[in-house]
Amino acid sequence: MTRGRRDREGVLLVASPGGHLLQMLALEPAWRDRDRVWVTLRSPDVTYLLREERVIYGHGPTHRNVPNFFRNLRAAWRVLRREDPAVIVSTGAGLALPYFVLGKLQRRRLVYVESITRVEKLALTGRLVYPLADSFFVQWSSLERLDRARFHGSVADGSTA
Repeated sequence: MTRGRRDREGVLLVASPGGHLLQMLALEPAWRDRDRVWVTLRSPDVTYLLREERVIYGHGPTHRNVPNFFRNLRAAWRVLRREDPAVIVSTGAGLALPYFVLGKLQRRRLVYVESITRVEKLALTGRLVYPLADSFFVQWSSLERLDRARFHGSVADGSTA
């Protein structure tokens, strides 16, 4: 993705290592044909699973870590200016928040997919990005009761559309 190519629908994929990354990979049909850049944290699974992808590393840990939130906010500012994605997609966790805050201010399309582990209530990151997201997907029908939450299946059963 280069600046000025929003017409090609470039996408920024933001996912923490582990289950969040695996869930984003399960959504590959939604992003495979797009220009894309990943934002994640350094870990062995990231190194292996994203070895053929463009990856930008954030500052961790992110869980309730205020200094790293501001480091990631600065990094997000630089990444969004340089990569100029039309869409930011995240499966969580905390690394998503700075990208969604700045993405909303820059009027980018924001898509959040809540973790499959959240059955009864949203995770902290989900609750924080819910008002910012243009599309908010849940993986359990029990969470569809939220006004703007959409349920189209789960990455685990392959029923996501």
